[in-house]
Amino acid sequence: MKLLKTVPVALLLAGGSFVSHSVWADDSVFTVMDDPATAKSAFGGNLNAGYLAQSGNTKSSSLTANTNMTWYQQVTAWSLWGSASNTSSNDVRSSEKYSVGGRGRYNLSDSNYVFGQVSWLTDRYNGYHARDIFTAGYGRQVFAGPVQFLRLEAGPGVRYDEYVDGGSKTQALGYASAIYNWQFTDNAKFTQGVSFFGSEDSTVNTETSVDVAINENFGLKLGYYITWNSEPPASAPNRTDKRTQITLGYKL
Repeated sequence: MKLLKTVPVALLLAGGSFVSHSVWADDSVFTVMDDPATAKSAFGGNLNAGYLAQSGNTKSSSLTANTNMTWYQQVTAWSLWGSASNTSSNDVRSSEKYSVGGRGRYNLSDSNYVFGQVSWLTDRYNGYHARDIFTAGYGRQVFAGPVQFLRLEAGPGVRYDEYVDGGSKTQALGYASAIYNWQFTDNAKFTQGVSFFGSEDSTVNTETSVDVAINENFGLKLGYYITWNSEPPASAPNRTDKRTQITLGYKL
């Protein structure tokens, strides 16, 4: 039996992460339940993280982490979120992305609400030194039961892009999104989210994920994310980016 001269070693800290495409654009879809009318406590949140390292003939590493936190009051909800990810091969960085955002929601009735949200992104390997987006508008809670959750929202916004290769652009946009959650077992939940930012440079983001609870505090998340840009930066001309990842999550 021939032995391999060098055996790659994978170190999994707080879960694993597999990236199916090495560069990503603005893929933020706020898929967290934020209806204050159905909140079970005054605060909800989680932290997901994954790390993969390999050494031997090839040296590479991949790190991803994200968190979201929501504070609930009687008719309002306030949320914060953030994410970080980077990948390198043979000590050469191939992707690096960081984003943060905030969101507020005010229920007008059991089914209708208004919202506002702001986000910041830097993704230099995909052409963006910075991308700032602000949107506000109207949302409708189609249903928010213990098994199924569906939220639709739309409104105007503005976006500021600063490109890695120089230059910047500010443009008005139209925003629309749909979020669906299905609690198909006591310990497993399916999420499908899509958001659309329509402008001179339109962006579509999707998230398809399954969360499986291990115990009261820990769970695994399998997610598949797609971002499509109609006019990507010249330094990163691919319109479609895809990401697949598995992370270990901790319920805050």
